[in-house]
Amino acid sequence: MTTTSSEERRCLDCGERIYGRHDKKFCSDQCRNSYNNRQRKDTNDYMRKVNGVLKKNRRILESLNPDGKKKVKKEWLLKEGFDFDFHTNTYTTREGKTYHFCYEQGYLELNEEWYFLVKRKDDWN
Repeated sequence: MTTTSSEERRCLDCGERIYGRHDKKFCSDQCRNSYNNRQRKDTNDYMRKVNGVLKKNRRILESLNPDGKKKVKKEWLLKEGFDFDFHTNTYTTREGKTYHFCYEQGYLELNEEWYFLVKRKDDWN
């Protein structure tokens, strides 16, 4: 079936004429990717920022806790730029103590000044 000029289809990204299948929306993979990336930009930017904070928190915990268990002052964490609002998961013990984790690096608030840092064993394998 031939397409008449009144039925001419244009790429949603660049506006070039589209040839091929009647349900095709883009002239190339590059245009399709470019269009979809623009549509998701706000979500992607937010996720990139959150992931950046989580990675920074993990690096801080790892650098302060090279041996897997250590007691540190809250001010040390804050001085390094740790953000207590961001963590990947929590674990509550039978005794009711709640550990917060940034990936495998975790912490437990002991009191207003001190935190106990831990490293979770790799149980993915």
